[in-house]
This record gives sequence, C-alpha cells and structure tokens, in this order.
Amino acid sequence: MRKSRFTEDQIIGILKEHQAGIPVVDLCRKHGISDATFYTWRAKYGGMEVSDARKLRVWRARSVRCRCASYEPRRPHPNRVRSPVQTGPQPERILVM
Repeated sequence: MRKSRFTEDQIIGILKEHQAGIPVVDLCRKHGISDATFYTWRAKYGGMEVSDARKLRVWRARSVRCRCASYEPRRPHPNRVRSPVQTGPQPERILVM
C-alpha cells in the first residue's frame, strides 16, 4: 500500500480548518488534494482529535504484532493428494530388460 504524503495529525489539522469555516475548494487547492480525498478523510477521521489518532496508530501497530506473533502456516489437509511438485523429486527408475 502506498504511503500517504500526510500524517494522521496533518489530516486532522486540515479537517479542523474546514470546521473553522474554510471552504473545501480552497482547502483542497491549498494542500494539493482532491475533493474526493478530502471527503474520504472526513469519513475516516471526522470528529477525531490528534490524541485519538495517536491511540488508533498504537492500536493498529499492536494488532499487527499480535497477528504476526500468532501466525501459524496452514498444514495441508490429510485427505488431499499431493502433487509431485509438493512431494519433491522422485527417484529415477531403472528399467531392467
């Protein structure tokens, strides 16, 4: 996933500027973003404070660490027939005539 040019703190600051009364068009022009980006941010971060965004960031990092720590590779189903590629190379057979 592509990294954002703006931090969550900056995004919340831009949303607060809009709440102060600056029109969306002017904000988008000033910060170099599209209207769609602004409204996406508003849906995601609307009503948040900077401290809430930090808590969310910490929660996400902890969630990723927990998922990585508890990851176990899946074992193949016992009834599944394994293909020759999965079982490895077969020994060469000698034909006796």
